[in-house]
Amino acid sequence: MDVGREEALAGAIRESRHLIRGATAASLATSAEGQPFVSLVTPATAPDLSPLLWISTLSEHTRHLAAEPRCSLMVTGVADGPNPQTAPRITLTGLAEPVPAAEVVALKARWLARHPYAALYAEFADFSLWRIRPQAALYVGGFARALRLRLTEFAPDPVAVAAIAEAEPGILAHMNEDHPAACANIARVFCGGEAGAWRMVALDVDGCDLTDGNRTVRFAFSEAVSDVDDVHTVLVLAAREARLAL
Repeated sequence: MDVGREEALAGAIRESRHLIRGATAASLATSAEGQPFVSLVTPATAPDLSPLLWISTLSEHTRHLAAEPRCSLMVTGVADGPNPQTAPRITLTGLAEPVPAAEVVALKARWLARHPYAALYAEFADFSLWRIRPQAALYVGGFARALRLRLTEFAPDPVAVAAIAEAEPGILAHMNEDHPAACANIARVFCGGEAGAWRMVALDVDGCDLTDGNRTVRFAFSEAVSDVDDVHTVLVLAAREARLAL
């Protein structure tokens, strides 16, 4: 692979993962008897980057997925100017499946961390948690900038995913109990959040989510982390820069 292609691929992977992790809304494409159907959904992500959907059996798309799990999910960023085609976006193709009962509690907590307002209907009997297992993706970085990505290229390192997932509860507790001001400063300076009692509610190899009531923001790491030491370094630097900025 030439240097230019390698750099373009690395940038596409990084932005694709940031788009997926940071999405609060996305377009879900399903099909029923050969007829395509697109609906608005509110995703979160599992530690391994698989999109999570809390969806109702009353919805068309849920019935579609139960009959035909093949689907696609498109997440769109912010356009650079008046032309919508300049917006970065990522379209994932994959297979949807209900999350097994043994995983629901942990993964539902991750979904609610991104969508705290949904606690109002989180216990409704007709809702359940689904996961999309990505197979491939198409990244478009703007007008005439498209790059196809294989799963092996954009999926995070499973060893790093497991290490961060294991350390996540302790890191969240430490940040919220010992460094609440740092959480608030990071949310304000790096994520555009307003002043408030921000708490860190989820962590993965690509960044962390912070919540203040029904407001949630995403702090994306400039590079994926591999272990607890990496997380410590990133958060210490971010806290220092945010404090100085304020």
